[in-house]
Amino acid sequence: MNDCIFCKIAAGEIPSTKLYEDELCVAFNDANPMAPVHFLVIPKEHFASAAEVTADNASVIGHIYEVIAKLASELGISDGFRVVTNVGSLAGQTVRHIHFHVLSGKQLGSFD
Repeated sequence: MNDCIFCKIAAGEIPSTKLYEDELCVAFNDANPMAPVHFLVIPKEHFASAAEVTADNASVIGHIYEVIAKLASELGISDGFRVVTNVGSLAGQTVRHIHFHVLSGKQLGSFD
């Protein structure tokens, strides 16, 4: 998608502080962190949100969770982190490219 900021980051057209990259996904530090550790993991393939996960692209999501676990271990946060993906504007999604926020490094609020 030509006007998608995350597609441009994945293509290297917009600079980011990349933590990881392979043929399926890219992980990079969030430009506006909400926690001491806050990075995003995005697929290189463009689809808008978790509402568009299908049998054809579900393996990419599984791979992203493998990357999250690997980075959590490397960053020393395996004992506590949160993974968030928003779907639609009512949930706070501002970029229409599925992405996963990984937050850690402080006590995170409870949803109870």
